[in-house]
Amino acid sequence: MRRDIGDSHPSDAPENHGFAGFAKRSDGITWIGADVRAWMPPPRRYAIVFAAPPCTHLAVSGARWFRDKGVGTLASAAELVDACRRICEWSQAPWMIENPVSTLSSYWRRPDFSFHPNEFGGYEGGEADDYPKRTCLWTGGGFRFPQKRPIPIGRPKFINHMPETSDRGNLRSVTPPGFARAVFEANVGRSRCRVLLTPS
Repeated sequence: MRRDIGDSHPSDAPENHGFAGFAKRSDGITWIGADVRAWMPPPRRYAIVFAAPPCTHLAVSGARWFRDKGVGTLASAAELVDACRRICEWSQAPWMIENPVSTLSSYWRRPDFSFHPNEFGGYEGGEADDYPKRTCLWTGGGFRFPQKRPIPIGRPKFINHMPETSDRGNLRSVTPPGFARAVFEANVGRSRCRVLLTPS
């Protein structure tokens, strides 16, 4: 059983002066868009926390550009991950930080789990998750990895062959709906509300 969250933020948390972000509710999900380095959620009891910090400067698929990006870019990316970790741990709820195969394994710790979208395509909403893309999870707070319900791979090159459009990066990094449903059901159940944090 999770404890109710207290009214105070952790001692190392930034103050929320001049919140510059957005919050909206849709279909039982509260979407938060903010710079997580300067924001903390309001104190309350949370059912689950998903965090998906940007992978642009961490994913090994872009390793050939690391030298040109410089150490400052890496440090900034790691700072975002650490801010997500701080919020996740503060929540006292089951949590996961999602990122593709990345340098986090070297700079932080090895992931607790990994999966491909098609492995959870049998859950509600996962019908179009018929593609592979190894994604890693760093978890805590009693997180339970869900049981797989795989569907056949129908689009083996879906991620790599996405057209070069302005929103390609966002489309490539969408959390697969079947996996999101599976995690929610395994950790919270079918009838509880959920909170999703999306750093900007």
